[in-house]
Amino acid sequence: MLVAWRYRKRKSFIQSFDPRAWIIFYICYLASTLFFWDARFLLPLMAIAVFVLLTSGVKWHEMRRAFLFIIGFVFFFAFFTFLTGRGGLEVYEQEHLVRRFEAPFLIFGWRPALDITVERAFFAVSQLMRVFSLAVMTILIPYSLNPAHYGITFRGLGLPDKIAYAMDLTMRFIPTFGRDFQLTRDAQRARGYELEKISGGLIEQVRKLGPLMVPVTIHAISGSEDIIDAMDLRAFGVGPRTWLEQLTYRRRDYVLIAAGVLLLTVSLLLSLFGYGTFWVPEALIRAVG
Repeated sequence: MLVAWRYRKRKSFIQSFDPRAWIIFYICYLASTLFFWDARFLLPLMAIAVFVLLTSGVKWHEMRRAFLFIIGFVFFFAFFTFLTGRGGLEVYEQEHLVRRFEAPFLIFGWRPALDITVERAFFAVSQLMRVFSLAVMTILIPYSLNPAHYGITFRGLGLPDKIAYAMDLTMRFIPTFGRDFQLTRDAQRARGYELEKISGGLIEQVRKLGPLMVPVTIHAISGSEDIIDAMDLRAFGVGPRTWLEQLTYRRRDYVLIAAGVLLLTVSLLLSLFGYGTFWVPEALIRAVG
């Protein structure tokens, strides 16, 4: 049986709109954010993401694990970019050194060193704002979009029935796989399998995970075959599909779509005219050197 994310009806800003309108706004927001590296332009986009998060009605205990993972990943990614400088070299050409740290040892004749520059620091900040905004807007979708509307939402956006239903199954795959993994783990623990005591090298650890991964994989394959058989028995794909749920645009939905299109248009025009590129305060550069 397919399951979905922990959705529940809330009186929130997101759920007050038609899901199709919200997906259109999200796509426009996503594209607009990718146009900029300037922290001054990313700040209002980040403010929109924070506003949506605070008005989403999703409780902290509901999204704690996912949110902590996203935040950890964002900070690690930005910090790793700050240490190595990779990625930023494509955005800026000159660096102004603040301080250089060198290790007191050599590795095959090479002395590890860390250069702290103004450009690296601001690039890490811009990257942090950029990825955080996108992650917050993305993580709220499965908690705010009714699972019963997955298929009809993507179909209402103009996608064919097959692609719309494929998107529906994709949205349900991860929580279903997680449910099966947890059930299998509990069943194996009841039989004496102790996951916490797995030791040895990498290959040995993978081999010892067989009693856990093999049943989950086989169950996923067998479940997909059941879905395929059920769709074939219902002649899926022979003709246009009918949907039980019907979605209707309201005035507020058109306003949200217009706001998303306007945001994307303004961002595109600013980008074409050379605005929104990587920016570092001139005063800070002069202070450094």
